[in-house]
Amino acid sequence: MGFGTTELIVILVIILIIFGVGKLPEVGAGLGKGIKEFKKAQKDVNEIAADATETKVEKADTTEEVKDENKTA
Repeated sequence: MGFGTTELIVILVIILIIFGVGKLPEVGAGLGKGIKEFKKAQKDVNEIAADATETKVEKADTTEEVKDENKTA
């Protein structure tokens, strides 16, 4: 279920009526900046999650090493 050509034209006309032709570039620029910031934040969250996973794996490896040392001691 998507938007057809007629629906998109109606939406664009309503946007032009609300914001006017002069404000439209400002609205587009603001929307573009918002999308850029959202993608940056999403990338940061993914990096933090990856770092947390690495830390968890390193902790598990260290725990196994300590257990092995305790068994041999």
